[in-house]
Amino acid sequence: MTPGTGSPRLSSTPVARAFGAVLSGAFALGRRLRHPRPIHPRGAVLSGHVRWIPDAEPSGIAWIDRTPDGPVPVVARVSRSIGLPAPLPDIVGLALRVEADGEPADIELASTGWTVPARFALRAHRRVERARFGTLFPYRGTRGPVLVGARTRRGRPAATDPRELRAADERTWSLALGHATALGAWHPFAVVDLRLDDDQDDTGLRFDAVRHPLPGSHAYAWVRAARQPSYARVQPAHPEVRMPR
Repeated sequence: MTPGTGSPRLSSTPVARAFGAVLSGAFALGRRLRHPRPIHPRGAVLSGHVRWIPDAEPSGIAWIDRTPDGPVPVVARVSRSIGLPAPLPDIVGLALRVEADGEPADIELASTGWTVPARFALRAHRRVERARFGTLFPYRGTRGPVLVGARTRRGRPAATDPRELRAADERTWSLALGHATALGAWHPFAVVDLRLDDDQDDTGLRFDAVRHPLPGSHAYAWVRAARQPSYARVQPAHPEVRMPR
């Protein structure tokens, strides 16, 4: 066990490594069939700002707990995981990127349940605004495991597929961001307001919450073992990185 964390070292996580190997193989096959993104093949690019809630419950992750002086720019991508056309239900992905100390910091969310144990399972939805989003895998903070989640406050995204866009859409999609322990209640800490971005080129939006962690967070060894082999398969070694504006 890793001292002080309760997380197995990478060399002693055979289940996570086996899961990571299977997932990596599946992603490699998927990339051959649907290049360059085997999942979330098309997505709409959004941009906006994150505004922190004063006196929010601390999480043990510095990025969440340190309230900045003002709103922080964010660039995001919302997409359907399998790529099924609306209105068919699909697992919805929402990835957010902020800049922290000159570096990208990513949050990768997918439509999940909200309570225990449903927050650890993916859920398909027909309408994005009805989805609850979670990270599935926890971050390692100073207080232990931390999940990040989001739920719609008002509005909805203009589309999840750029082919659905017919004209400029000025609607705002507002979500509440929250954090929770694995079994605990959700605590809101910020609000993110997103609008359709003028630049829908998502080439530089390849998200990776392990390579681009939130400041003050770390990835557990078993999380790296389970998810990073598939990321290495489908993402370029030195990808173009699009930052918030």
